[in-house]
Amino acid sequence: MKRSVLIAAVGCGAALALPAQGQDAKAVVTAHVEKHAQEYAEIAQRIWDLAEVGYQEYQSSGLLQARLRDAGFEVTAGVAEIPTAFVASFGSGSPVIAILAEFDALPGITQDRSPERSPIADKPAGHACGHHLFGTASTAAALAIKDWMASSGRRGTLRLYGTPAEEGGSGKVYMVRAGLFDDVDVVLHWHASDRNMADPTSSLANKSAKFRFSGLSAHAAGAPERGRSALDGVEAMDHMVNLMREHVPQETRIHYVITSGGSAPNVVPDFAEVYYYVRHPDPEMVREIFDRVVEAAKGAARGTETEVEYEVIGGVYNLLPNVTLAEMVHQNLSTVGGVTYTPEERRFAEVLRRSLGPNAPPVDQAAEVKPFELLLGARRGGGSTDVGDVSWAVPTAGLRVATWVPGTPSHSWQAVAAGGTTMGDKGMIVAAKTLAMSAVDLLTRPDLVAAARAEFEDRRGPNYAYVSLVGDRAPPLDYRNAAAPGGS
Repeated sequence: MKRSVLIAAVGCGAALALPAQGQDAKAVVTAHVEKHAQEYAEIAQRIWDLAEVGYQEYQSSGLLQARLRDAGFEVTAGVAEIPTAFVASFGSGSPVIAILAEFDALPGITQDRSPERSPIADKPAGHACGHHLFGTASTAAALAIKDWMASSGRRGTLRLYGTPAEEGGSGKVYMVRAGLFDDVDVVLHWHASDRNMADPTSSLANKSAKFRFSGLSAHAAGAPERGRSALDGVEAMDHMVNLMREHVPQETRIHYVITSGGSAPNVVPDFAEVYYYVRHPDPEMVREIFDRVVEAAKGAARGTETEVEYEVIGGVYNLLPNVTLAEMVHQNLSTVGGVTYTPEERRFAEVLRRSLGPNAPPVDQAAEVKPFELLLGARRGGGSTDVGDVSWAVPTAGLRVATWVPGTPSHSWQAVAAGGTTMGDKGMIVAAKTLAMSAVDLLTRPDLVAAARAEFEDRRGPNYAYVSLVGDRAPPLDYRNAAAPGGS
């Protein structure tokens, strides 16, 4: 479908000229972000140093909360039964514009601020997905918008949502389930990346669980007949699921890690655990495939004379794109522009680029903004995000900004390294300015908000009812706790 036809069909108003007062407001908010850029860089790099994993981001969340509270936001912490989740609010009335802020790190990957592989020995986690920049840029945008609203008397409500545990913990799902987005008109978000773009793409829905097998311990040589290996249960399950891969839709992604498999070869393990992810573009298909994985686990337990139970850890919907909002965000990103490296940054980038393989793109691509493309149905991102659930509750749009060297994959040591430098800081400022300018559009143009809502309702369809993939479980606050049973 041609872009012009689709935009006409959804009634997009983003191409209309912004009133002069809106242009002036954009200059004000971007100047505010630029003025405080060094402060925001210091906050982001402090969160990079902390590298706190999901639901354990007490200091990282606290840093952002304190800055927002000092600026005059009303901050409510511990929302949705999550200690590190918060909502910071300013203003009153309509429209209600929300910005998402993430801040969790990834376990098992560390790197110092070097363009060559250099893990930090005593650091168990790293910001390989750039959430230290994500949370800080969103906060920076909120601070800029708040000051403009206060000085101009602009009516409306601005909210910054502090959202923990995006990496597998589905933090936003519990916030959606708690009704925290019920009165929001539009949600904005962004993500660290190796490129600058704001296309209306989707993502993969995802459901994850830890399968725990219990058996009988025995001496593996002296009395093997008396043992029943929990690890055998895990391995049997994994084998059956791997056979099942031939018989699932081709868009499906299934992956796992054995998080506990015993401690000594001469002891038949009485406990073993495997952690599974099931992904597909359609949440309903995820439910179906996950149920088949559960049946494989039950069969494995029966065949190995062990017992199995499972705990759902996370579950997220696919992103519901909104072309109306995406085009608006793209226009603002194009105005701000990409990231330009200094000679020193370029030298760093070139060294790091060599580790990305012979097909890595030129580092100058960090300065480019990708042309706007309608990718609806054409392709989807390979990952999953709990922003998906938000996007089915509220019209939502986001962008990606080159905080990493072009060609850098997320969840890599190269992403950790670049995100800890001024290159990452620069991308963060691009994101903050774009978010702030987009919020100005939404606060000054009720026609844009209305068009986004109309498209949202059309895409979601009639009689839509949200049913979370995590069911009614409480937030898994210990899912990253290695000391917890089956912790990872």
